[in-house]
Amino acid sequence: MKHSEFWSAVEAVFGSAYGRSLTQDMVLPELGATCVQALDDGVAPERVWALLCDETERSETERWIFRTDTHR
Repeated sequence: MKHSEFWSAVEAVFGSAYGRSLTQDMVLPELGATCVQALDDGVAPERVWALLCDETERSETERWIFRTDTHR
């Protein structure tokens, strides 16, 4: 997952405003950091996305939204 895919998935699943708020304010317990902090610290976007999905109890469909292109 690229950073751009992370941000596209955040917007698709949570919406623009709420998604940005979540990524800036919600601390992911496993990392002890927000999504934005974790990404800035070099944590892989796919790991940050997985933890965000875990914390917000997203469905499998939402969790894999960034993989909608089957030609990869």
